[in-house]
Amino acid sequence: MTPISSLPEARWEAVQRRDASSDGQFYYGVRSTRVYCRPSCPSRRPRRENVTFFDTPAEAEASGYRACLRCKPTEVSAGQWAVLHVQHLLDTVEPTPGLAALAGAVGLSPFHLQRVFKAATGVSPKGYALARRSERLKAELRTGASVTQALYGAGHPSARTVYDRATDGLGMSPGRYRAGGAGQTIRYAVVESVLGPMLVAATERGLVAVRFGEAEPLTAELRNEYPRATLEEDEAALRGHIEALHKHLTGRRDLALPGDTAGTAFQRRVWDALRGIPYGETRSYAEVAEMIGEPKAVRAVAQACAANPVALVVPCHRVVRTGGAPGGYRWGLERKRELLERERALAQSGT
Repeated sequence: MTPISSLPEARWEAVQRRDASSDGQFYYGVRSTRVYCRPSCPSRRPRRENVTFFDTPAEAEASGYRACLRCKPTEVSAGQWAVLHVQHLLDTVEPTPGLAALAGAVGLSPFHLQRVFKAATGVSPKGYALARRSERLKAELRTGASVTQALYGAGHPSARTVYDRATDGLGMSPGRYRAGGAGQTIRYAVVESVLGPMLVAATERGLVAVRFGEAEPLTAELRNEYPRATLEEDEAALRGHIEALHKHLTGRRDLALPGDTAGTAFQRRVWDALRGIPYGETRSYAEVAEMIGEPKAVRAVAQACAANPVALVVPCHRVVRTGGAPGGYRWGLERKRELLERERALAQSGT
């Protein structure tokens, strides 16, 4: 399965929609009845304050909850079995099976398999295979394998596909990724902003990080991400970026700064959509999923927001829960509230 979202707001939205694609990804318990269910349970929706979330049935039962007799959360449906079996085939069979072969293996038509698989995972079988190939490539490169060994070990049919920015998911050349950013110079600075300490980091191609927090943890996180890159603290070299960010925080709406960030094809689609949310406005996770043409991919949209490495430039703070509650934020819920209130006030004043 795709990684389970740990964001409560994304999970609650799935429960409100009775989203079958979230079944097996998490479970919710109702405190008033001590019963736990799958997200698609047809029972009457509980009140939000009575709901708690669990990753597994075992976790729910260990907390004193019993399985719902209507949705039977411990049983695996035929659709879930088909998705799990296809994932197993995509993970283990070389060369990667095509859609027709996968459909034959689970007794479904290609069209129906495509629909069931996408509803459950948020991506097509092909998209899942590409993501897994990217993960294998990264693992191979981290072990020190040569680029050639890594690309064939990960399942790339040729050198061309590993350098294709639409499918690599690396955000840099394979050689540089293998070297942990070796050969790259990343200049960074931690400066004060109206939202507290802000780390800004960039290569010669563009920004790799804009983050909020405390200086020492922010710098340590950057070093862990690029262990072999040359990191230089150089506020003067970043003056243009920093001034643009400060002006944006105090009312200038446009923020067109170049980026040099890694991300999957799906994450880039989400991040591009976020840039289209007007200053002073918000959209829900479900609305963003609609914007990219993936209405059932609410969970994956929330994950892409949480993975955003460049705050403000990609305005993930403008994505909120259905109903308008602010929801989570990688750099702190209070900071998100302040940022939204600041933007709303500046937009209303016409600044």
